[in-house]
Amino acid sequence: MSQKVLLSATEINIILHRLACQLLENHLDFANTVLIGIQPRGTFVAKRLTKILKEEYKVKHIDLGFLDITFYRDDFRRGDKTLEATATSIDFLIEDKNVVLIDDVLYTGRSINAALTALQSFGRPKDVELLTLIDRRFSRHLPIQPNYRGRQVDAINEEKVKVMWKENDGKDVIYLIDR
Repeated sequence: MSQKVLLSATEINIILHRLACQLLENHLDFANTVLIGIQPRGTFVAKRLTKILKEEYKVKHIDLGFLDITFYRDDFRRGDKTLEATATSIDFLIEDKNVVLIDDVLYTGRSINAALTALQSFGRPKDVELLTLIDRRFSRHLPIQPNYRGRQVDAINEEKVKVMWKENDGKDVIYLIDR
């Protein structure tokens, strides 16, 4: 097994700032827009973007939530190990709001499909967009594409993208791992 650095901490930071600017261009003051990180790893991206928008671009208020999709996945009964759900935390209304779903890696599209299904439990948004840090564009099983993408990666099926976050893993880095 070999691994190479796909993105360093500096490159991740640059990409997050670019994504924050793109969100600002399309949503301005976020009065009618909410950000929802998909549990577990999309929460790191969502928190970082929210911090950048508030601290560096002076957006006064952003509704930020976290969505667990464990039991909405189409494969949750296929494994032998018991799944553990994480907490969903959406303490605001999404009815008629612009929702930006946020995840770290877009691979087959199945997680996003599950997130769209889970989101329906909270109301009917006006619009749903997808922001992903890494887009593995040739691996899709469903016709799902991001509105905002940090970096496109042409990884073949045997390769894995591993995203590490300082808050969870001790450092910010993204690896491409050949199994």
